[in-house]
Amino acid sequence: MNKKPILNGFFHIKKHTKGQEISCPFYVLKNRITVHNKKLSKKTRFRFSETKKHGRMECIQVNKTGGFVMIDVIDLNKVFDNGFEALKSVNFSIEQGDLVCLLGPSGCGKSTILNLIAGLLSPTGGDIQFKGESVVTTEPKDRNIGFVFQNYALYPHMTVLENIMFPLTVGKNKISKEEAQKIAEEYMQLTNIEELAGKKPGTLSGGQQQRVAITRALVQKPEVLLLDEPLSNLDARLRLKIREEIRRLVKEVGITTIFVTHDQEEALSISDKIILLNEGYIQQHDDPQNLYLEPSNLFVAKFIGNPIINITEVEIKDGVITHPSFNLPTSELSQDRKRQELADGHYYLGMRPEDVVPAAEGEELFSTTISGVELIGRERILHFPLGEQYLKSIVSVEHKIEEGDTLAFNILKHKIFLFDKDGARVY
Repeated sequence: MNKKPILNGFFHIKKHTKGQEISCPFYVLKNRITVHNKKLSKKTRFRFSETKKHGRMECIQVNKTGGFVMIDVIDLNKVFDNGFEALKSVNFSIEQGDLVCLLGPSGCGKSTILNLIAGLLSPTGGDIQFKGESVVTTEPKDRNIGFVFQNYALYPHMTVLENIMFPLTVGKNKISKEEAQKIAEEYMQLTNIEELAGKKPGTLSGGQQQRVAITRALVQKPEVLLLDEPLSNLDARLRLKIREEIRRLVKEVGITTIFVTHDQEEALSISDKIILLNEGYIQQHDDPQNLYLEPSNLFVAKFIGNPIINITEVEIKDGVITHPSFNLPTSELSQDRKRQELADGHYYLGMRPEDVVPAAEGEELFSTTISGVELIGRERILHFPLGEQYLKSIVSVEHKIEEGDTLAFNILKHKIFLFDKDGARVY
C-alpha cells in the first residue's frame, strides 16, 4: 500500500520563457519530487539547482515537451599524445529525442566529441553522462549507442539482411537467428530497403549502403545514434534526399541523434539544435535559425550564411558609425538589440546580403556601381565596391539591374550586427 504524500515545502519556480516566478508546493514520495501547480503544464520538466538562494531552493523550467536530458557533456577536455588540445572545456546538454548537429570547420573538434561519446577515445578531463550517469569508464559496447561511420563499415561478404542481423547474434545479449531475422526485417521495412535483403554491399549504390548502415545501427534499439559525416560520400542530389530520410527516420523512432557535419546547409535543414565549434571551443549552441539571425560572435556570423555576410570595418565616434562611404548615427539603431554601450572605437559591421537593399531617392545610405550580377533562380546577387572592399546584395530577379548600373542602397538597420575588435557581438 502506497504511503500518502506529505507536503514537504514550496519551490520557487522561474519559468524559462517569460522569467515569471511561481510558488509551487512539492511532495517527495519514494525519492521522487512532484510539483503541483495549475499554471504549469503536466508535461513541464524542471532542472533543480543544488544551491539555495535567499533561503529557498531554485528550480528552472527547461521545456514543455516532457523529455529529459539524455546526454550531458561537462567540462570536456581532450589532449592527444602529440600535445594537440582538440577540446577545451566543452559543455552542452542534449534532450532525449533531439537531433543535434555538431558543425564546424575541419579540425574544430566535432569528430573528437563524437568519438568520446562513443567511447572510442578517452577524455583528458571532464565528464560524459547518459541520463545523469557517467559513462567515461563504460566500455563502448555497454553504452547502448549506434554508430554510423563515414565509410559505412558494412561486411562485404554478408548480404544486407545478414549485415543487419549481425549485431543481434553476437555478444552476451545475443538472440537466435530466427528472432534476429524477424527484428531485422521489421527495421528494413521502416527504412524501405526490404528489396535489398539478398544483395551484397558491393552491388549497392552509396545511398543504399547508407540506409543499410543506419538500419544496422537502429536494429540494436540504441538510446543514442551517432552519425559521423554520413552523407559526405554521396552526390548533391542524393545528399538532399538521404538527409530528409534520416530526419524522418530518427524522429519516427524517437532516438536521440548526434550528426557530425561540416556542411552548414545540411545542419540547418536537418537539426533541432546546432552546436557550432571552432578550435576546440563551442561558439554557439542554439536553434538553427538563431545561428543565422542572432549570431553570438563574428565567427558564427561569417560561418553561417550563403552567400556569406558582408563584413566591413567601421569606427564609432561621438555617436556616429563612420565608414569611408557613409555615416550612420547610432541613434538610428534599435536600442533593444544593443548588448552593451557603443563606446568610441573600431568595430566590424556585419550586413546580410538580403539586408542591403536598393533605396529610393533621398533614402540612400550610399551609392555605388554594380560590378557583377549573378543569377540564382528567383534572385540576383549584386556585387559592388564599397571603399576598398567588394560587398553583395540579394534582390528579386524582377529587378532589372545590369553590370555597370549605378545604384543607391540602404541597409536594414534593425538587422545589422556590430562586433568589437575581438569578435564579440555588441549589437
